Amino acid sequence: MRSDAREAAFKVVFADLFCQNDDTLARTVFRQDKLSEEDISFAEALIACVKAHREELLTVIAEKTAQFPDHRVFAADKAILLIALAEIKYFDDIPPVVSASEATNLARKYSTERSTDFVNGVLGGIINA
Repeated sequence: MRSDAREAAFKVVFADLFCQNDDTLARTVFRQDKLSEEDISFAEALIACVKAHREELLTVIAEKTAQFPDHRVFAADKAILLIALAEIKYFDDIPPVVSASEATNLARKYSTERSTDFVNGVLGGIINA
C-alpha cells in the first residue's frame, strides 16, 4: 500500500535531514515496516527523487513558508513537505490532492497538533499556485 511506502520514505528522509545515511537505513526501515516489493520500489523512487531534487524542493518550501523562520519549521514537517512536493512535481500518476492528503495524515501521526493545518496550507498554496 502506497501509504505504508510513504511512511517508510518519510522515516528515511527525516533521518537524512540530520545526517546522510546509506541504503542500510532504508533497507532496515523497509524490513521493519514489512513493505511489499511494490511498496519498496515506490519508497525507493520517492527517496531518490527527494535526494536528486533536494535543494530545489527546499527552495520551494522556503518560499512558501517565508513567514516562518527556518528554525521554526519542525523537521518532521519539512520531511513530510519534501516527500509531498516531490510527488506533486515529479510523479505525474499521483493526483496532487492525494499527495496533500497523505502528507496531512503523516503530519497527524508524526508531528504536532498544528502541523496538519500547516502542511495542508503549504501544499494547498503550492497546488493552487
